[in-house]
Amino acid sequence: MATTPRLLTARTRRLEPADPRHDRPLLELLPANAALSWVRAEAGLVGWGCVARLDVSGPDRFHQADAWWLDLCDQIEVADSVGLPGCGPVAFASLAFADDPGHSVLIVPEVVIGERDGVRWITTIGDGSAESQPPESIRPPGTVSYSDGQLSTTGYRQAVAEAVRRMQQPGDLDKIVLAHDLLANTSEPLDARFLLHNLAARYPTCWTFAVDGLIGATPELLLERMGYEVRSRVLAGTVWPHEGHTPDQLAEELLASAKNRSEHAYAAESLAVRLRPFCSDLTVPNEPEILRLRNVLHLATNVEGKLSSADEHNGPATILRMVAAVHPTAAVGGTPTDDAVRMIAELEGMDRGRYAGPVGWLDGGGNGEFGVALRCAQVEPTATPDGEVERGGGRARLFAGCGIVPDSDPDMEVAEAEAKLLPIREALEGIR
Repeated sequence: MATTPRLLTARTRRLEPADPRHDRPLLELLPANAALSWVRAEAGLVGWGCVARLDVSGPDRFHQADAWWLDLCDQIEVADSVGLPGCGPVAFASLAFADDPGHSVLIVPEVVIGERDGVRWITTIGDGSAESQPPESIRPPGTVSYSDGQLSTTGYRQAVAEAVRRMQQPGDLDKIVLAHDLLANTSEPLDARFLLHNLAARYPTCWTFAVDGLIGATPELLLERMGYEVRSRVLAGTVWPHEGHTPDQLAEELLASAKNRSEHAYAAESLAVRLRPFCSDLTVPNEPEILRLRNVLHLATNVEGKLSSADEHNGPATILRMVAAVHPTAAVGGTPTDDAVRMIAELEGMDRGRYAGPVGWLDGGGNGEFGVALRCAQVEPTATPDGEVERGGGRARLFAGCGIVPDSDPDMEVAEAEAKLLPIREALEGIR
């Protein structure tokens, strides 16, 4: 389903120092409803309002989204005096992990405020009335209580054990990424901005995102396109703080772990193989780096490339075409990916929704950034048995997952998943 607006104009202008919005943190500019965000280290984009929206599902979702966006951009006149990536019309996007089931969405906001390279700008589409919508105070969510989601911790351990058993039998499956969910109920309404502020404060090097109620802080950049330059940050292989180990000792342990190095190699190669056909040049480092976060340490590989000027049929690749090609990588699916994704559906027995799917933004000039929707929660409306939305508290569905290989220990994978749930749990509980 899509909303199709009348012919509109996207006006982008620089925010000057005299404007009170010039120096405030981007997240502080968001009003209460329908917050949209892609922010890292005080740079990025925030938006609100909606002039157009696409809801789509199924295996053709990337193609449909790409065609819809290109057609919509043809209907929007652009008056842009800034000219940076993210200026002009922008869509915030969050796409389902799986072909079926799954719900994907693109939202074109009425107002976007962005910052890049020390320049801050504002884009408005339509009559500009939403620009003056003032931020409201943020109410804490009150008491937070937790309960099992569609796949409990016990069920997750059993799924991991079964995956290990199967991989230890003769066959081709080398890795599978399994996840589980956790439900959080709050005594007061849940304001997305409360989560965003807390996540950004504790994880400033991650991309703090919000699209249609999916809120998180991802450390993994699936794909960035700026002109003809592309970039990705692949993460796979994890350790987490435990007593008696300094951060440097944990880093050494991670780099020396054959299990984690093997898992990471699968993920980096998966990304490179799928991205290479779009590129005239692609650089993949031979050795991973260590990415240190508050809750975990990851092995990381930064992949960089230059796009081919055109392919013989379609011209330069759009970012959604490339995202479709690289998703899911081995980092969130497995190896071989198609076999692993089929087994994920069987062993998890739950709908991941947009967890572990691509999330980010794209503009009318072909630029964009997409991360993997990790360390996140889907804020859900609470409902009574007759289907009416309740007033009062809020509800969120939290997700975490781990890469499973033949020598994985189910108990260790459960502990790793718990460590990966910490960012969103602490954000719910107001910890900065």
